[in-house]
Amino acid sequence: MSKVKYRYNPVSLSYDKIITTTEEKLKKWGIMFVASMVIAVVYYAVYSYFYDTPKEHILTNQLSNIRFNYQMLSQELEYIDGVLSDIQIRDDNVYRTVLESDPIPASIRQAGFGGVNRYQPLEGYLNSDMMIAATRHTDNILKQLYVQTISYDELIDKAINKELIAACRPAIQPISNKDLTRLSSIFGWRTKHPTLGVSRPHNGIDLTAPTGTDIYATGDGTVVKAERTFGGYGNLVIIDHGFGLETRYGHMSKIGVLKGSKVTRGDVIGKVGNTGDSSGPHLHYEVRLNGRPVDPINYFYEDLSPDDYVRMREQSENNDILETW
Repeated sequence: MSKVKYRYNPVSLSYDKIITTTEEKLKKWGIMFVASMVIAVVYYAVYSYFYDTPKEHILTNQLSNIRFNYQMLSQELEYIDGVLSDIQIRDDNVYRTVLESDPIPASIRQAGFGGVNRYQPLEGYLNSDMMIAATRHTDNILKQLYVQTISYDELIDKAINKELIAACRPAIQPISNKDLTRLSSIFGWRTKHPTLGVSRPHNGIDLTAPTGTDIYATGDGTVVKAERTFGGYGNLVIIDHGFGLETRYGHMSKIGVLKGSKVTRGDVIGKVGNTGDSSGPHLHYEVRLNGRPVDPINYFYEDLSPDDYVRMREQSENNDILETW
């Protein structure tokens, strides 16, 4: 049973019963409802300011984990950067130096990606800055790794070629000369040709030896000429070693190889003689690089120490008595 309320009437000096209409009741209830909602909103706002909701708490933990993982990823990427930098330094200053290759320019190693903005799809998110930074860092490492892979492929090819070049490059004396007394004429300009009596360049060196002394191929290669010539070289063998290198062996008494033959360093290719433009038994030996005569003594590195090289030069300075070719 609802409470009955009365109001004192000073005119009639009595209490009149208060009758509340339905409209007044609805209005009162509406005011109370609105007031309650306002209080609830204020309470929620104050509570939310000082305390996270369960959903916000979960999102906060997830964000903390993301930031922690990003920091760990950044540290790993920095470590990879350091390792990659060390590899690049060794590549430029050790491997490429040994294999006679130019270092890779930093502009190529550090080159970025051109074209449109690669990271536009990552923009507009709460953690876009972290995602873009990590992705850009990773892309930079991947680009440098790609360049390094290409570099190693190049160096592998050069190493294989270098081994082949080492076998083909002239590297020994063409006759036995352990006491270093065989050299009679050195490479360079001669003030007087021993048989013609005029000044002419000497495109090789002369090594004296008895007729019939073995002549050796100084490097691996293919015989491109093995024939008797009239005047000049006399009996001549020319070996193509590849890579622009060629050796010539003149004045032989006997040719021991055929044109087209494959020879290996140390193979006997003929005998010392006195054929052609010669004033005594000896071997005229030339090395040509890309068609240009060069000093053969510089290609005796498997036979001569630095001291031996000096001795060989000194003992030949005043002993220029044979041919000029």
